Amino acid sequence: MDSFPNGRGTSAAMAAQMLHDSVLRSRRSSPGDDESPMDHAPVLQKKAPVVIPAPILRPQHVYAPVAPLGMLTLGVFSKNKEETDEEKEIKKYAVGPDVEGPGLCAAILTFVSLVLVLVTMPLSLCVTVKVVQEYERAVVFRLGRLRSGGAKGPGLFFIMPCVDTYKKVDLRTVSFDVPPQEVLSRDSVTVSVDAVVYYRVSNPTMATNNIEDYSHSTRLLAATTLRNVLGTKNLAEILSEREIISQVMQNALDEATDPWGVKAERVEIKDVRLPVQLQRAMAAEAEAAREARAKVIAAEGEQKASRALREAASVIAESPSALQLRYLQTLNSIAAEHNSTIIFPMPMDIMSHFMGRKGGGKMDKQA
Repeated sequence: MDSFPNGRGTSAAMAAQMLHDSVLRSRRSSPGDDESPMDHAPVLQKKAPVVIPAPILRPQHVYAPVAPLGMLTLGVFSKNKEETDEEKEIKKYAVGPDVEGPGLCAAILTFVSLVLVLVTMPLSLCVTVKVVQEYERAVVFRLGRLRSGGAKGPGLFFIMPCVDTYKKVDLRTVSFDVPPQEVLSRDSVTVSVDAVVYYRVSNPTMATNNIEDYSHSTRLLAATTLRNVLGTKNLAEILSEREIISQVMQNALDEATDPWGVKAERVEIKDVRLPVQLQRAMAAEAEAAREARAKVIAAEGEQKASRALREAASVIAESPSALQLRYLQTLNSIAAEHNSTIIFPMPMDIMSHFMGRKGGGKMDKQA
């Protein structure tokens, strides 16, 4: 008879096995006349199925990954969302706040500080009450942890002495000059370019926690961005497309400083300085171009003047009195200049009359 694990078995299976064995023994011992040959054939014994009892379930602790508090607030984790490679990389290097809270020691210290404030009231108000201006915000830390609710202000806010610390952040727009940068343009020309950048803090909490000194970092980033952008432009583009270069720089700065809580409002190119030799070469080129244009313009003027004189000569030839009027007009212009010498033109008809008579006398003599 088969044994069952853990001393357990089914009574029905054991009774069926015993009944089957007894029937087989009775048939072998006393066979009857009405039995068929098949009755004496060997009967294959079937083993009873082994019933394995279900395992006993014991209470176990199920551990599930718990996201940091900051991640839960932003809704990064969800039940049916798979983590991307970028999120895994962020979680690998990110240090989130502890979900267990500040702990018992922090609670005790906070309670002691509160008791001190109440005992020394109202003198403690000089330490606990702080004021920030309309253009400022205060980021408060309690025992090194960022307090919930974001930055405080403007106006009054309260802190616990010996427990809370705070840092003021100015939200006004700040401007600074980018130092002149020696840049090699795409057409291998060395130029010196300086600019001015306007920025402001858009998120005081990020500007305090995500970077050590957002002002110094923004200045360094502006200088490197200016060099990178100008390195992809030709000299002609640098001199003529200042607005486009400023817009490209502003977009690059705004995208890079967004994790720092800084907003780049405006970028302007102030001055582009060229080498002295290059300035001389460009001046000579411009002067030659202007001289060439001047010669072309003078030649066109002479051509138009000659055409006008030809038309005037044809008009005067048609009317002889027009020549006399031209003489009188010239005399009027000379007299207007107060000259001591005045020239009186002689009519051409008189000269032609005398010339005609002289020519007739010669012809008579020859005859």
